[in-house]
Amino acid sequence: MNPSSTDVLVLHAVRVTGFADVPTLATRFCLDPAGTDELLGDFEAYGWVQRSAFADLGGWSLTQAGRVENERRLAAELASTGRGAEVRAVHREFLPLNARLRQACTDWQLRPAAGSKLTPNDHADPAWDTAVLESLATVDDALGPLVHRLSSVLARFEGYDVRFAHALDRARAGDGTWIDGSDVDSCHRVWFELHEDLVATLGIDRGHPV
Repeated sequence: MNPSSTDVLVLHAVRVTGFADVPTLATRFCLDPAGTDELLGDFEAYGWVQRSAFADLGGWSLTQAGRVENERRLAAELASTGRGAEVRAVHREFLPLNARLRQACTDWQLRPAAGSKLTPNDHADPAWDTAVLESLATVDDALGPLVHRLSSVLARFEGYDVRFAHALDRARAGDGTWIDGSDVDSCHRVWFELHEDLVATLGIDRGHPV
């Protein structure tokens, strides 16, 4: 297992979260908030990150230059492990699960009715919602071994399976926002971050087989 340096983790936290404030970015990889804030200031001076505010929300995001720098650092990190083939193999196994996850989230949001395939799911059909949860459970079962293989190469991949399982447990307990909510660490949010982590590490586009 190979740990990542703090500067790699801070820049990468911005990448996988997309847009977040300092406490969220520091929490992502269990980093010191003050040190995270200091590094973000350095990265801003280099033109790799930018700070934005929308209404009462403020946070950091990557610039195009930051995206290039992030992928350069991740490529060097992966090369140093000598195990890039293992990460590429996991990505190939990830893609079918990604399709299943996306379909499950769609089915949670929509339940086709006569004359319309885009009818919102009113969650009045327990059998339909149960089928969605069962589909997510199969994703959960497959995710653990993949994360174990990834984290044996790079330690920063640890925890995705635990977060996904937690979100699924909350959804099973009756709170559907934990399936696709954007304001909680939902199944969809965890999956989005893992997908972004994989494509950034491999320097590819989403959906691209390697």
